[in-house]
Amino acid sequence: MYNIRTLNQISHIGLKKLPMSEFNISDTEENPDGIIVRSFDMHNMDLHKNLLAVARAGAGTNNIPIEKCTQRGIPVFYTPGANANAVKELVLTGLLISSRKVLEGVSWTQTLIDSDNVEKDAEAGKKQFIGPEISGKRLGVIGLGAIGVLVANAALDLGMEVIGYDPYLSIESAWHLSSSVKHASTLEEVVSQSDYITLHIPLNDKTKHTFNKDLFAATKRGARLMNFARGELVDIEALKCAIKEGIISKYIVDFPSKEVLGIDKVMVTPHLGASTPESEENCAMMAAVAIREYLKYGNIKYSVNFPNCYIDYSGKPRITISHRNIVNMIGQLGAVFTKYSVNIDNMINKSKGNLAYNIIVCDSLNGKEKELIEDLYKIESVIKVRVLY
Repeated sequence: MYNIRTLNQISHIGLKKLPMSEFNISDTEENPDGIIVRSFDMHNMDLHKNLLAVARAGAGTNNIPIEKCTQRGIPVFYTPGANANAVKELVLTGLLISSRKVLEGVSWTQTLIDSDNVEKDAEAGKKQFIGPEISGKRLGVIGLGAIGVLVANAALDLGMEVIGYDPYLSIESAWHLSSSVKHASTLEEVVSQSDYITLHIPLNDKTKHTFNKDLFAATKRGARLMNFARGELVDIEALKCAIKEGIISKYIVDFPSKEVLGIDKVMVTPHLGASTPESEENCAMMAAVAIREYLKYGNIKYSVNFPNCYIDYSGKPRITISHRNIVNMIGQLGAVFTKYSVNIDNMINKSKGNLAYNIIVCDSLNGKEKELIEDLYKIESVIKVRVLY
């Protein structure tokens, strides 16, 4: 029986992927084998020594201490694409409300409640809410992952021209991206040509303040910027200057903070990107399946810190080993199996940066599990060893 702790409310439909006969799910479990989380900040949380895996029901993982998990051999899973359609629809909403002054018009119309002639006053006042159509305008998409591709293709369907930038464009994304999307080689090329710009890149040390003073200086005057990725991608002080100078005519951001509230021409939504029942269910199901596959079989897919590594379950015992990615590790591991006459039926070794991971399927462990594990841990670079039956 595996103990799973949920740190946020997780869709019960997703949790159904974890059978009650094998998984005990609780939001108070103090010694979990696995954690499923959404937005809960885990950085100040004590990770119990028995913790084996963390699954984020969503795409961003900046609320999880990834380096700490990696050092302890704990894979961190995420759910890329599970909420992509929900975010895409909100980006399209952002496109429209950044152009057509719908929200301003709605608020103003409510002030006519005491008018003697609402219809006449509305007709007279609507001129102040004139806004351009998006058809025929150019959208710059920065980041062409699961969400960026959907946004780019949808914008084409709405009659926009689209230019995209992603130096790490995956083969899978390229397959789904319309051939009508123009490809840019630099960020400056995108922002200098775009009437609307949307961000779809992860937040890390390299991407923080991607939109800074220099990039705003290269941006087409009057551009509308949308940020449904992460708030820190935009330098707010530089944004204020860009708004004052007329470079940015509207900024739509889905990440509230004190520094963005109350700024003229900035619209802030309360992190609604994945707030649909469909998205929450999809993310929960994907996270539950990832943690189930790892806990039961050692299989890894969609991890931010471990390589994808998968072998179909055959009923035979398997040993999983995570270790630092150095030369001659396969030889050292193999020598231990040879020492105890354990025949290897199938194995896979994958690496990701400084970390490597192995799944080794054995015909039999010959009752030598304890000795085998002890010797594997004697290898200096080994981080974690698991035996799965």
